[in-house]
Amino acid sequence: MKPETPSNPARWQGRNTEKDTLRAEVWSALEAGRANVGEVWSHIPNYVGAEQAAERLAALPFWEPARVVKSNPDAAQIPVRLKALQAGKILYTPVPELSQDFPFLRLDPAELQRRGIPFEEVAPISGALQHGQKVRFEEMEPMDVLVVGCVAVTRSGGRTGKGGGFADLELGIFHALGLVPPQSVIVTTVHPTQVVPDDRLVMLGHDCPLDWIITPAEVIQTHTQLPRPTGVDWNAVRPDQYESIPFLHALRARLEK
Repeated sequence: MKPETPSNPARWQGRNTEKDTLRAEVWSALEAGRANVGEVWSHIPNYVGAEQAAERLAALPFWEPARVVKSNPDAAQIPVRLKALQAGKILYTPVPELSQDFPFLRLDPAELQRRGIPFEEVAPISGALQHGQKVRFEEMEPMDVLVVGCVAVTRSGGRTGKGGGFADLELGIFHALGLVPPQSVIVTTVHPTQVVPDDRLVMLGHDCPLDWIITPAEVIQTHTQLPRPTGVDWNAVRPDQYESIPFLHALRARLEK
């Protein structure tokens, strides 16, 4: 296991020790196999082959008819976001760690073309922050494909992110607002190293399972039997999340009216 260093902080360590251990193993294995692209510790890891995984995702039957796609903002999914824009899809991506007073950015490829902004410029989160339309959860449209960032996944649909709880919080809010239709799919793109045995990853009640996992070499339909959450488990939201996510108190008040 790689030790903590100032350049490698385990930012959310201690919330779930089993998941902490699993994440550390995956990050270490990516580095040992030289499969990582850049820093992976305490990140959704970028990896060799991310472009090939995005190509596999874009070739799946549910991708072409999808009109609205949501994707996490991490570097590993830049190719996915680029594919969505090139295919003319409305793209939503969150502000990293939901740290601003608005949670999401909306990217309309037709509007970007009208403004002369290359898709390659807005696929990275830096460009999306500069050119995207700021939106609140309540202003978003129902989504056909939801791409989430993962550190580890299982073939039965289990997943864990970097430990901050942002993806599951987002997905809980989406479900509470009716933004995840029953026919929508929840997917991720990962390196094969990130696919772990089912018994290594315990899913909790507020965790949202995956329908599809795509690697550079394989497409996995999970046929998950794990239930999707129907809303936000506010009891599972931690004090530090309220402190770091500026709009969370107001959003909870609106949802609980």
